[in-house]
Amino acid sequence: MSIKINKLEIENVKRVKAVKLEPSASGLTIIGGKNNQGKTSVLDAIAWTLGGNNFRPSKATREGSVIPPCLSITMSNGLLVERKGKNADLKITDPSGQKAGQQLLDSFVEKLALDLPRFMRANDAEKANTLLNIIGVGEKLHALEQQEKELYNERLAIGRIADQKKKFADEQKYFPDAPKELVSPSELIRQQQEILARNGENQRKRDRLNEITHEKHRISDEIQRLEAQLADLKEKVEERKTAYELVAADEESARKTVSELVDESTEKLEKNLAEVEEINRKVRANLDKDKAEDDAREYASQYSAMTVKIEEVRKEKAALLSQADLPLPELRVEDGKLLYKGQQWDNMSGSDQLKVATAIVRKLNPQCGFVLIDKLEQMDLETLKEFGVWLEQEGLQVIATRVSTGEECSIIISNGYGGMNTPSPSKTWKKGEF
Repeated sequence: MSIKINKLEIENVKRVKAVKLEPSASGLTIIGGKNNQGKTSVLDAIAWTLGGNNFRPSKATREGSVIPPCLSITMSNGLLVERKGKNADLKITDPSGQKAGQQLLDSFVEKLALDLPRFMRANDAEKANTLLNIIGVGEKLHALEQQEKELYNERLAIGRIADQKKKFADEQKYFPDAPKELVSPSELIRQQQEILARNGENQRKRDRLNEITHEKHRISDEIQRLEAQLADLKEKVEERKTAYELVAADEESARKTVSELVDESTEKLEKNLAEVEEINRKVRANLDKDKAEDDAREYASQYSAMTVKIEEVRKEKAALLSQADLPLPELRVEDGKLLYKGQQWDNMSGSDQLKVATAIVRKLNPQCGFVLIDKLEQMDLETLKEFGVWLEQEGLQVIATRVSTGEECSIIISNGYGGMNTPSPSKTWKKGEF
């Protein structure tokens, strides 16, 4: 059960002369009045009484008063909290009879409930961290956000490299008629030498044919000469005829071999050898383009993989926050900032800012059932009513000030007086009224 303020009596604090108030147990209790009448002084007095000397005003005693401040607050748990005397010493009367001091108050009084503007003045990151720590996911969410940031930066770098690789690949020339591998001049020379060697062998066989043919003609001439001159040398002629026939047979065999020979052309090799540097330049260009395209595809694949990882982290963050016990249904944290109804803090209306701040402060210490709010002028009457209804639904007590003397005010402060001592009728606002 949260602890609230049942009754308060204040005398001689700042602008307050004497104010007595019994705020509504839940909902909105508005302290109204014109400017400089002591409305804010009432809230300052409550903060000092419950929060300790850190909240003591620099000029606590009312100007012109010879009587020191006197503050008395009765809490819903039965504690009577008093500050009286010259030093405004703290006195806590516990119904159980036990003695207590500021430490007891600190156990259930949330400091931000006494100083809501301190939360509202915090930067976006501080507000978000306050909420995340309340719901117990701050450290884990921070780790996920850090992981998401690192993955995003890594993906960004990979994406830039992939774009550069793709652009570089697109700019490279490609020669479809070039071979896939570099051409070796020494290999071309070796092939040329082999062809020349085979052609040389063919030429040797042609020369041999010419020699055989020449020999045949010489023998024929010799036979004719011998037949004419030496009729008696028939036996020798027969021998030479035999030799002739053998040579003729060799000639026929050689002629047949020569007829089947085909000389290979070295023209293409000579041309390739002359153009080998140009060919190799094209081959290298094609290899560079292929490598650049492979690199671009690889980095594009890495970029896609990083995108999947980032989405997984974001889903984990969303699941973490969706399962958290948030103070308001439409309140969330995104990119380290508070969002309410889809709006960041600086785009929220003043009333929504107050509602968010009040809900978060309540969540900080559920035992603290009250919040002090100064200057509710930013809310019109309709918004004020909606805020009050929400407070009642939450069972939260808010004591607030407003420059007004209208029916929405629970008490009117005039010249430092309020409550039983003011001539104006006091009023505690309840749900459905005004």
